[in-house]
Amino acid sequence: MKFNTHKLKNYPKFYQKVWLACFKIPKGQTRSYKWVARQAGSPKAYRAVGTALAKNPFAPYVPCHRVIRSDGKLGGYSGTGGTSAKEKLLKKELRS
Repeated sequence: MKFNTHKLKNYPKFYQKVWLACFKIPKGQTRSYKWVARQAGSPKAYRAVGTALAKNPFAPYVPCHRVIRSDGKLGGYSGTGGTSAKEKLLKKELRS
């Protein structure tokens, strides 16, 4: 799925960094909120990562569904359909 990252420019810089970090997660794989925080240059801001992902208006084009809790649980999902949609997206990516 192609996404024009120019659309992110009107959002806070931290949100942009978080959303761009999501593109680094390979399709069919997941990373933790802590991993995203490190990628965004703020290693202790994993809770703020959750906030940025919750405010992602571009889900699933910005693949925030690939971000999970460090204990392996799914965590939340702001996209249409909530956590069950997150689970379906991840399973679909694993199959393709």
